[in-house]
Amino acid sequence: MSFFLVHYSHPDGQGWSQHLEPHLDWILDRVEDGSLVASGPTVGTNLRSAMLLVQAANQDAVRAIIDTDPFIIEGQVSDLWITEWDPIFGVFHDQSSQASVPMAKIGR
Repeated sequence: MSFFLVHYSHPDGQGWSQHLEPHLDWILDRVEDGSLVASGPTVGTNLRSAMLLVQAANQDAVRAIIDTDPFIIEGQVSDLWITEWDPIFGVFHDQSSQASVPMAKIGR
């Protein structure tokens, strides 16, 4: 399984409010099924936006997961991007491409 960073913005404040509860239920379900590692709003931006850390086999699998989010279904997302992420340093090191290399030895 790989990690993917997902970012999206919510330009419609009223629509965001209207669909927030189903979205939060969706978030909790993804945490429970293990596909969502972390999620939360970005801070200090003029536009409401969020980042999600998703674990999946590939980008198509991430897109299939994200496509079930009520915010996506209800057209409440813009500026969506998905990118694979390799967490070489930190708490997810053991799940990175460098898991067999001690962090102190990476790049030396």
